Amino acid sequence: MNLTYIILIPLIPLLVFLLLGIFNQKIKPKISGYIGVLGLTISAVLSFYAGYKYFFEIGKVGGVYQTLTARTTWMNFTDTLSIDMGILIDPISVMMLCVVSIVSLMVHVYSRGYMKGDDGYTKFFAFLGLFSFSMFGLVLATNLFQIYIFWELVGVSSYLLIGYYYTKPSAVSAAKKAFIVTRFADLGFLIGILIVGYYTGTYDFETLNNPEGSAILNWAATSFMGLSGLTWALILIFIGCAGKSAMFPLHIWLPDAMEGPTPVSALIHAATMVVAGVYLVARLFPMYYFVEDGYALNIVAYVGAFSALFAAIIAITQTDIKRVLAFSTMSQLGYMMLALGVSGYEGHEGLGYMASMFHLFTHAMFKALLFLGAGSVIHAVHSNLITDMGNLRKYMPITNITFLIAALAIAGIPPFAGFWSKDEILAAAFEHNKLIYVVAVFVAGLTAFYMFRLYFGIFWGKETKYKHRPHDSPLSMTFPLIVLALLSIVGGFIPFSEFVTPDRTGFEAHLNYPLAAVAVSVGLIGILLAWVFYKKENRLSERFAIGFGPLYKWSYDKFYFDEIYLFVTKKILFKCVSAPAAWFDRHVVDGTMNLIGNTTVNTSKKIKGLQSGKVQDYAFAFISGVVIIAIVFIYLWTN
Repeated sequence: MNLTYIILIPLIPLLVFLLLGIFNQKIKPKISGYIGVLGLTISAVLSFYAGYKYFFEIGKVGGVYQTLTARTTWMNFTDTLSIDMGILIDPISVMMLCVVSIVSLMVHVYSRGYMKGDDGYTKFFAFLGLFSFSMFGLVLATNLFQIYIFWELVGVSSYLLIGYYYTKPSAVSAAKKAFIVTRFADLGFLIGILIVGYYTGTYDFETLNNPEGSAILNWAATSFMGLSGLTWALILIFIGCAGKSAMFPLHIWLPDAMEGPTPVSALIHAATMVVAGVYLVARLFPMYYFVEDGYALNIVAYVGAFSALFAAIIAITQTDIKRVLAFSTMSQLGYMMLALGVSGYEGHEGLGYMASMFHLFTHAMFKALLFLGAGSVIHAVHSNLITDMGNLRKYMPITNITFLIAALAIAGIPPFAGFWSKDEILAAAFEHNKLIYVVAVFVAGLTAFYMFRLYFGIFWGKETKYKHRPHDSPLSMTFPLIVLALLSIVGGFIPFSEFVTPDRTGFEAHLNYPLAAVAVSVGLIGILLAWVFYKKENRLSERFAIGFGPLYKWSYDKFYFDEIYLFVTKKILFKCVSAPAAWFDRHVVDGTMNLIGNTTVNTSKKIKGLQSGKVQDYAFAFISGVVIIAIVFIYLWTN
């Protein structure tokens, strides 16, 4: 397969970023929007062309999908350890190219209407181009160091986009929070990379993931505190993944990231930045599965399951529609992680891996649709709060229908896309871990409830009187909603198990009707409860909130994790660690240096007269010295 054209997929958004960034003041806003959309259109076309060529023509050889690479050596450390730069094509990288390109393209189109009239319109499209370039580079990376470079570029891009409204203090704080939290996580990632390089002598994905290769076969060569060195490396890498994908307890940046423009929320929280962690675990899945019998993979499973449940409980009580969707994203990412955690490797045993990637694919479409639909609502009523909305179905029919489709998809109602991918996750969990399965089913019910609480609160509920009559957004904003709604309907019918599996051989997946019936029933119960509570204005929800008492308040306040982190940083780290360290530095280290310097200065002041430069002083000193010496000698001679 000729890979030359694939390098254009990330390079075109980079060119858009440079063009719009350098000529920011010279390009008219309308033109910059067209440039951004055109660039992503070309990248999207190339991505889908690459997908077609790989999956249907030349990717499969002997019943197994191949890994195709093109690379060049960038740095040599030793004879065996080097860093390459290049592109890697395999089932999950091709799938991610298609996902990132279609969502990014829809966000670009949508932004032309949403950001119209904004002073930084051209700059915004430049930032979108940088973000798209970073994500494309991440999914095409051939080795751990290359993916780390683009991983950090994604972090910088998200910082710029979250803090786009830089005159707004809350946006600046949110951008810093996201950047700092993910930096702590990425420190673990970097240490994990260095450990992998030290023990295996390579960063290359092909070599690391080879089940018959030395990296996996020799995992037990070293140990530390009861675990192998590679297991510790995989756990540290997962910390980086947990930070980027907002897994518990590194999730606190995600809801605050809603301070960015709504198209940014869709881009970051749908299919791009937050799924990078899931993608990296999938990229290293053979290592996670084979090293120490999947010890690190079990951690992935349980962290994912707990994160899914934790976020779903919080989402139930939030009143800001974008924050509901943010915690929903965290919950669905937990689903993807737990699916990877319970997966096997060969044949149908790899159902969890396939289901995770399938859910990543379908979730990208309906979650982007939910965020863009929320943006359309906010654009119409100028508020993020559910309490300021109601009965909008009469004013915004297109947004109403598309949002309903997305809500049904994420609730797992057939035949929408989310049903098919979520059902496969539940089937994989049921086969491998009953406790995680029970948690996942419960989360499915919570998901249906909070999504239809949101839907009924916005489009039904109370008869709200608006100052200005709401209306559907312009075509530039509704067109992406329609496209994503169609993908949320038909996306589930793709025979995903034939294309994306851990051993790359493919298998035929079958619907488990009893498990599907349980999942759909739980989802319908959640929708029915939301119907009773929120379809018409009543006081049931208030009564239940009072009935749950402290638990409701804890959930509404996100279980005080922000306050806990602030307490730890301000009262413990700053006061008990940083303050004493600062005192020691200021009084002991600086004091010692100041004492040495001041002593030198004072001594020099006292003796500087010895080098005055005046001849008469030197003559006086010389004659005085001669006289003193003469007196001493005469005294000694006479006595």
